[in-house]
Amino acid sequence: MANDKPAHDDHNAALLPSSDDQPRRRFLTTASGAAMTAGLLGAYGTFGYMLGEFVYPAAGKTKGWLFVCTTESLAQGEALDFTSPVGVKVVVARQGAGMAAEDFLALSSVCPHLGCRVHWESQNDRFFCPCHNGAFDREGKPVAGPPQAANQSLVRFPLKVENGLLFLEVPMESIASCPAKPSKTCLPNREDVAPGTDHSGVA
Repeated sequence: MANDKPAHDDHNAALLPSSDDQPRRRFLTTASGAAMTAGLLGAYGTFGYMLGEFVYPAAGKTKGWLFVCTTESLAQGEALDFTSPVGVKVVVARQGAGMAAEDFLALSSVCPHLGCRVHWESQNDRFFCPCHNGAFDREGKPVAGPPQAANQSLVRFPLKVENGLLFLEVPMESIASCPAKPSKTCLPNREDVAPGTDHSGVA
């Protein structure tokens, strides 16, 4: 008949999207594009944050526990100097007869006045700074000299004891820079220490 359409026209009409399908396709295309963009932004943002934390770490943000010595190797009234991997200088003193963390004390061995090293004097029951005769009590509070006049105390560090081992919590941003350096008085075997040597922890 003259009014019949060619068969190939019907086939092409079936392949063309209907007007009802076009909004749905636009929505799916837009949604998938937005999801990909959000994913990329999130990935780059996370990478940027991690890179920033690595290149510019916040000072004092990372802390860790370092082994100092066995509890039995430090007698009551004795002290030792300890330097952390990032150079934090600490004096650890044993003040009690027990084996708990409360029987020990860890204070910064740097005098807050001018940065000189302080040491424990068991005979005077105090921490002493020889630079300007500054003195601190067994809790690190100033009792004499310029630190007392300025009310400057020694910084205190947390301690814990696990299975007879004493640990100190200090900042550890650059843990790989150098090893921890405890005093020889920390070692259980003291045969290498000459008789009559002062074990006051003075560097």
